[in-house]
Amino acid sequence: MCAAMRNAEPSQPQTQLVLVTPPIEVADAFASALDAALSGGPVAAVIARFAEADERTLINAVKILAPVVQKHGTALIVEASPAVAARGGADGCHLAFDMQRLTDAVASLAPQRMVGVSGLKSRDDAMAAGEKGADYVMFGEPMVSRHAEKNGLLPPIHAVVERVGWWAELFEVPVIGFAPDIAGAAALAAVSADFVALADPVWNNVAGPQAGVAEALAAIAGARRP
Repeated sequence: MCAAMRNAEPSQPQTQLVLVTPPIEVADAFASALDAALSGGPVAAVIARFAEADERTLINAVKILAPVVQKHGTALIVEASPAVAARGGADGCHLAFDMQRLTDAVASLAPQRMVGVSGLKSRDDAMAAGEKGADYVMFGEPMVSRHAEKNGLLPPIHAVVERVGWWAELFEVPVIGFAPDIAGAAALAAVSADFVALADPVWNNVAGPQAGVAEALAAIAGARRP
């Protein structure tokens, strides 16, 4: 795991914040919002998602975003191939769980860069990912469905809280809980999530992304743990 996310050790119980971007179409245009968000307080990592594009375009986008993120001491994790992550200068890649893809990514990137996974349909999937070398597992990300009207729906927060709490209690591999809102972020912090991920509550905050990050950090810090 890279230095920017190594702060989340079991001896350090404070939950840290991760930002998940909307699908980025033009990296230059998004860079200012990203820089503003990261000025709102300490963020462990940014998981960057991209609009569909060819590999060269994605590499160039990562090269634009990496220095913006890393100057804040934050890790840039890209939802892209290991090659894009490595050649663009990211700190790792974020994959939907598939055992072969995970195995190949870990072989390609570890130990210099991280590999994280989401899309875990069961506890067995999560445990298998941890055993195969995933640097973190994520629960609660928007669901993908064959039915367009269901795409982007979030699983119920109570189910995500339960799954994150189970993992945090039993396993050393860090866990990220994806929260739909600030209240959800606090609930995940209360069950000892290593990281809480937020998207829309930051980027769509009426006072701007910097204020969104500050609000999220305040909620996480105020969460009561068992």
